[in-house]
Amino acid sequence: MCGFGVSIMTEFTGGDVYQAEFDPKAFLEYFKFGEDTWRDDFLIFILKQYCKTFTSGGVKGDTLIDIGSGPTIYQLLSACENFKEIIASDYTDRNRQELEKWLKNEPGAFDWTPVVKYVCELEGDREKWAEKEEKLRKKVKQVLKCDVSKSNILAPASLPQADCLLSALCLEAACKDLNSYRAALKNISSLLKPGGHLVMVIVLKETYYMVGQRRFSCLYLERESVEEALREAGYDVQCMEVTPNRSQRTFSDFEAVLSLVACKRPA
Repeated sequence: MCGFGVSIMTEFTGGDVYQAEFDPKAFLEYFKFGEDTWRDDFLIFILKQYCKTFTSGGVKGDTLIDIGSGPTIYQLLSACENFKEIIASDYTDRNRQELEKWLKNEPGAFDWTPVVKYVCELEGDREKWAEKEEKLRKKVKQVLKCDVSKSNILAPASLPQADCLLSALCLEAACKDLNSYRAALKNISSLLKPGGHLVMVIVLKETYYMVGQRRFSCLYLERESVEEALREAGYDVQCMEVTPNRSQRTFSDFEAVLSLVACKRPA
């Protein structure tokens, strides 16, 4: 695995690069469940955290907004049981199109069935996978453009504040430095009701990741930096879990994955 000293030279890949070069189909290769033990372990950790958060954790409400959905739905599989409507969002046109393809059940859409079955097994009934897919498709009401660097990240759309914000592997990829990360966290927080929950999955100490043959930059974050940014943005962390990366693969140099639930303090 490349060390920090080597990979820190990765040039920042901003929104224009994502729009032009981020290939959703290449990214979805990471989510072919059952084909690679390391990939499965990574995804299993995240899916178990979401299951715990949205079942026994009691995070629920009317509306959930997913920030930086990418072309994926794994992050919404447990959440769809606890919310009446879900708003998905992403910066790139191709990611939103790929997500819409699955939501509309169109030919050529990515097959999430193995992942959906695993989540249903976690929740106690593997055979309800088709029912869960249908439920999620009905509950995702919109797929919007989002830009976390803007104060209204979903402009020109304007939405009432949600009960829950979910964001996985997004802000650290979108932000060039710690100041822009803190600003982005505050920007997304404007969409959340006081007392509402922020659910995040974050990679720690990562400087790059690969999508196909393209290298994308990532903001090097330590746990303490994340905790400080959350406090500054008006959150109380309710739970946080970290799992180390034991892989020697070179498609990314992250050291750990952090999963957290935080509550937005009253104004």
